[in-house]
Amino acid sequence: VVKRMQQDIDQDTETHLLNLTSMAAVADYVGLINAGVQRNQTNRDTANTNFEATFILGGQINGDTPATYMIYPQGNYIHESSDHPFLQIGEIKYGKPILDRVISPDLSLEAAARCALVSMNSTMRSNVTVGPPVELLIYRTNSLQPGRYLTLSEDDPFYRSIGERWSQGLLKALDDLPRFAWETSGTPPA
Repeated sequence: VVKRMQQDIDQDTETHLLNLTSMAAVADYVGLINAGVQRNQTNRDTANTNFEATFILGGQINGDTPATYMIYPQGNYIHESSDHPFLQIGEIKYGKPILDRVISPDLSLEAAARCALVSMNSTMRSNVTVGPPVELLIYRTNSLQPGRYLTLSEDDPFYRSIGERWSQGLLKALDDLPRFAWETSGTPPA
């Protein structure tokens, strides 16, 4: 899919990433290419291999509001919303609850990025099929610059510190929860 999009740019086809005028048009374009490439691969396959791919597409065009889309293998997509200002692919059952509790439209980009790292760290601790490296890109609205990009390995001191501090914070939060009545009254549980 990525190769095909690059070919369209290189060949200056009628439609390509550099001449689309809205993020929705880009999502439609990526969805069409994604579905077409998968169809071609499936038609050539004799082993019944799964060629599905899901993409998260985010960006901004010409000063419009930034947008994020999750593009499904079938070519359709969903858009983030103010009630749900993030999208996630892959293993979601371990790290998503953290995002659901913390991410909001008024959260700073850096805080949201730390939350995303905690979510990834929690997922990796609970599911051995998910692992490093972790890549992070922070893009500021209207900057039209590449943004801040990090690739973090499991032994990266910053990434390791994020995981350790999160674990310590969870233990402290657990210790700070209200006690059961029998814990404070001295009455043994029934």
